[in-house]
Amino acid sequence: MSFNARGIWAIYCFEMARFTRTIWQSLVTPVITTSLYFVVFGSAIGSRMSDVNGVPYAAFIVPGLIMMALFTESIFNGSFGIYFPKFTGTIYELLSAPISYGEAVLAYVGAAATKSVVLGLVILGTASLFVPIHILHPVLMLGFLILISVTFSLFGFILGIWADGFEQLNVVPMLVVTPMTFLGGAFYSIDMLPAGWRTVALFNPVVYLISGFRWAFFGASDVAVILSLSTTLVFFFACLTVVAWIFKTGYRLKN
Repeated sequence: MSFNARGIWAIYCFEMARFTRTIWQSLVTPVITTSLYFVVFGSAIGSRMSDVNGVPYAAFIVPGLIMMALFTESIFNGSFGIYFPKFTGTIYELLSAPISYGEAVLAYVGAAATKSVVLGLVILGTASLFVPIHILHPVLMLGFLILISVTFSLFGFILGIWADGFEQLNVVPMLVVTPMTFLGGAFYSIDMLPAGWRTVALFNPVVYLISGFRWAFFGASDVAVILSLSTTLVFFFACLTVVAWIFKTGYRLKN
């Protein structure tokens, strides 16, 4: 079977065009939000805190801020891209088009991940205006950024197929992912928690994602970087498995 590069590119460009049409919501709003977080956490709270693992607090929260935005935006972009054709009824045109399921997923998820990576780099640039940032392992940082963007875009793609309405698109990001991010060490090290709560925190998978990303910046983390990478890959392949099952069974696509 030939590879339909033109079909992938068409879907990818369509999704990226929607990104440019909503540039205020896609980029400007997260930049403003990041600035506010730095005013509150970096300046007001950070000035009253000592270094965290040898890193100034204002710099320490940068990876957490990026991950918090990345999780939300990847899920939103990945879910809305596939949900909108379902909502308008054009999903049947996609299913009958000369493009394989894998190629469709590659196009939608690729576009969603691209948006998230751009957003992450923009937030990083915004953060550098507030605090000096030295990235110890830039290649690994970029690798984590791309891998996590793709993984959560896949997760969002699954949510977009599962959701029956716009309200359901926001249930998991708002009521599950955001609380897990705040409790996953985005703004603190879990080593600062009491022993019992630290043990509980280790059952939160977001801890491993944020910790690995933070290690790429500072060479220090709450858990071993190899464990962080392994956790991210497990989640990635789990999402791939679910997507494959969805297209194999036609779950909420053909009925």
